[in-house]
Amino acid sequence: MRYALALEYDGRSFCGFQSQPTRCGVQDALEKALSSIAAHDVSATAAGRTDAGVHATSQIAHFDTGAQRPDSAWVRGVNASLPAAVAVLWAVRVPDDFHARFAATARHYSYLLHARRERLALGAGRFGWYHRPLDVAAMREAAALLLGTHDFSSFRAAECQAKSPVKSLSRATIEASDGFVRFDFSADAFLHHMIRNIVGALVYVGAGKHRPAWIGALLAARDRTLAPPTFMSDGLYFTGADYDARFALPPTWRAVTGVAA
Repeated sequence: MRYALALEYDGRSFCGFQSQPTRCGVQDALEKALSSIAAHDVSATAAGRTDAGVHATSQIAHFDTGAQRPDSAWVRGVNASLPAAVAVLWAVRVPDDFHARFAATARHYSYLLHARRERLALGAGRFGWYHRPLDVAAMREAAALLLGTHDFSSFRAAECQAKSPVKSLSRATIEASDGFVRFDFSADAFLHHMIRNIVGALVYVGAGKHRPAWIGALLAARDRTLAPPTFMSDGLYFTGADYDARFALPPTWRAVTGVAA
């Protein structure tokens, strides 16, 4: 039997989603908890492999089991065995052809940033930080140049294992209020560090270091060495993935809420 589930987690407590030899990944904690309920070893696959320090409001995963358990056992029972920084939101039986990663038709991320002179204390680890005000209008103009299907090599980490740098970005919006800036991105898939690299470049535009058109030039150059350093992971949230309606899943996207600065 195959089950799908949704997770939320605070990335500060983990070295990323993917399992590591030191057992410090979200996947390690999830598989240990699932195995305790199933009474056999369980492997889990996620929609997105978030980096160390990256959070999730709705990470979608699937696992296979032969154990007969009520659906509630895969939520309350698993949560009883998980660390405090990660929780299952829902779990449902799905067809065997469901795949959290390969069946996803889109993925969604948000990046939360606080632009102020002083470094963050209460928001540390939950927000990115930039030390001066940002020109949101300029960043919006620049972000619009990224929409569509492009080769995103200029925003791709050197260690990225994706077969192709070509991705289709369908959403790149920016909202701001009282020094807080929120970036929302949606695409069919993302490259390793793609969002953090895009946010870093947009912050350069917002800080007046480059005009908005520079983002278009970076995109066209397809050269990572021309772009700014990778921005901090602190404010990045995986907020969900989309799937075909035939899988009849509960809501697979959740906005970032309740984050205190």
